[in-house]
Amino acid sequence: EVQLVESGGGLVQPGGSLRLSCAASGFTISSAYMTWVRQAPGKGLEWVTAIDGDGSNTYPADSVKGRFTISRDNAKNTVYLQMNSLKSEDTALYYCAAYWGIDNLWGQGTEVTVSS
Repeated sequence: EVQLVESGGGLVQPGGSLRLSCAASGFTISSAYMTWVRQAPGKGLEWVTAIDGDGSNTYPADSVKGRFTISRDNAKNTVYLQMNSLKSEDTALYYCAAYWGIDNLWGQGTEVTVSS
């Protein structure tokens, strides 16, 4: 079955860190442009960051630049999102998505709550 499964979300205090994982099955992540997208409560989708097929380039949004880092482990067929210096405005449902041109595949999401 072709799918993406996110994990690692939870409750964290402002200034804290979390690492999200996105495990792929049914395809190899090196074939895809991998992204993280989030949706805050009551808001629309916001692209967070992306990494290309060989991992040589990443494309973080300005809102997370310097705080969030996307990486991939092709051997484990997994993409990660390291989130540091978390803020309350980072509270959202985080989705992992794979893109091949106009085709795409999304996971079910993992929830991140930043609160004291």
